[in-house]
Amino acid sequence: MPITPATATHSTSEGTTDAILLELVDEKGVTIGTAEKLAAHQPPGQLHRAFSVFLFDEQGRLLLQQRALAKYHSPGVWSNTCCGHPYPGEAPFAAAARRTFEELGVSPSLLGEAGTVRYNHPDPASGLVEQEYNHLFVGMVQAALAPDPEEVGETAFVTAAELAERHARDPFSAWFMTVLDAARPAIRELTGPSAGW
Repeated sequence: MPITPATATHSTSEGTTDAILLELVDEKGVTIGTAEKLAAHQPPGQLHRAFSVFLFDEQGRLLLQQRALAKYHSPGVWSNTCCGHPYPGEAPFAAAARRTFEELGVSPSLLGEAGTVRYNHPDPASGLVEQEYNHLFVGMVQAALAPDPEEVGETAFVTAAELAERHARDPFSAWFMTVLDAARPAIRELTGPSAGW
């Protein structure tokens, strides 16, 4: 995994890794504290800040990622381009750009805010709960991907029609349709009406 200033602060000088903390928020998205990442996802879940990224190529196809099988949460399922959690005090936009590079080895050529969505999605497979105040980002990717195999199993660029077919047959993350539907206005603005999003 590439080391950035944000990730480097979570390793101690002895080589051990500190617990990853998430920002807890109220229903308006105002920070009210922090919690350890896994603890925040234990039932019933603690409302925390998250982000979801949707990147498209020049043909208006959405970049999906299949989460690596080794991930403790939602392994092997398909989801949006990138999602994650800002570190406490980290701007959601900066976190979205950082994690996109860490997971996929590419920086978006364009990235814009697309609103927020609040949801509560239990994951039946793991028993964990996604209780999130999610910042949405939509943009474009034009460079070749170099996914981190510890994070990403596969990638695929899909049209709106291909996504519908894939979603009907393959497992997707519990939050995927919620964040996609919330981001659709910005996606349509980016890709144009002919892309069908």
